[in-house]
Amino acid sequence: MEHPISIWPVLALALIHFYGMRLRFLGGVPRSIWLSGAGGVSVAYVFLHLFPELNQGQEHVEKVVPALDFLNHHVYLMALLGLAVFYGLERSVVASRKVKPKNNKDDQPTTGIFWVHIASFALYNALIGYILFQREEGPARELLLFAIAMALHFIVNDYGLQDHHQHVYRRMGRWVLVVALLVGWITGFLVQVPDSVVVLVMAFVGGGVILNVLKEELPEERESRYWAFMLGTVAYAVLLLAI
Repeated sequence: MEHPISIWPVLALALIHFYGMRLRFLGGVPRSIWLSGAGGVSVAYVFLHLFPELNQGQEHVEKVVPALDFLNHHVYLMALLGLAVFYGLERSVVASRKVKPKNNKDDQPTTGIFWVHIASFALYNALIGYILFQREEGPARELLLFAIAMALHFIVNDYGLQDHHQHVYRRMGRWVLVVALLVGWITGFLVQVPDSVVVLVMAFVGGGVILNVLKEELPEERESRYWAFMLGTVAYAVLLLAI
């Protein structure tokens, strides 16, 4: 049996969690132009490629979940849910850091918040790993475009998680995320699920991508590079529209 080609982008994404901490040029203030550009690429992919694809997949969902007058766009509700869930997680982490004792120099969230945060991103990674395998059924170009967008998105996420959790993330968190990514991909390899489920999973991930990018770009203290974000957005948008 041939090896699925999607294993290569999965391994590349796993390496980002392994070696992302070594990209020291991404740190500091003002925010690295590479992080802002990577965020722009991810957002462009979601709006110009993933969401239109979800719109086409709505019919698969409606066959399983009868459309009610107020629930006739199930995929977009899932995207909204993904955005809302990760916004809530981010708020809980920020709030936890604010209530840490003053003599705690690490300025890290509580252990409980750390594990909730990592567990949520583990699920997120598992869903992305699953979607990567599902891309096997389409053109290799679709797999490559998704893999590039997610690789850059993983760099943004990895930097944000290290900023929040520091050495705890480097010691344990990143390993959990790598395992989750591989588990998601293996699940796709072993289990065939209905198209409606795949569409809803993609919608949830799309909402999560938007929030996880913007939460890193918007805080004033980050001094983000708007021009770099726009450059990444426009460049990948042109690429998506041209092919």
